[in-house]
Amino acid sequence: MALDTSFLLIGKLAAKANTTKDTVRHYDQLGLLRSRKRQAGSRLYTEFHPECVERIELIKSAQAIGFTLTEIRDSLNDYYDGQLDIDLQLLLTQQKLAQVKKQQANINVMVELLTERIEVLERMRADSDYKPNVDVCKRKTPADL
Repeated sequence: MALDTSFLLIGKLAAKANTTKDTVRHYDQLGLLRSRKRQAGSRLYTEFHPECVERIELIKSAQAIGFTLTEIRDSLNDYYDGQLDIDLQLLLTQQKLAQVKKQQANINVMVELLTERIEVLERMRADSDYKPNVDVCKRKTPADL
């Protein structure tokens, strides 16, 4: 039987996908990649399907827009198995957008609160007699507003 040379060893896959071997191992352990084991003498090698280069690119793209590796796994495997549920993907993506918008709103409030505190501290530094209302100094969170 001829050896299938299209499968990639971890170092070759990591180089082609512009990532690290540790990242490839992590993705493989989470079930994000298609791999197989091959015995060569006393060594056991993990070989990766050539599509794993594209898979890693898709994983990185999905992570960049806020999806977790767990969220990515099922969708990615369904996509490659030809069983992607578009309606479910649309719903999940809409939910992710709502989550990111909420995070953005919280960050905007944090920026506002930090800006206010900087203004108070600068005024205190410039005017040693200035005593801010204690409420200004109390810790506030986006949830408080």
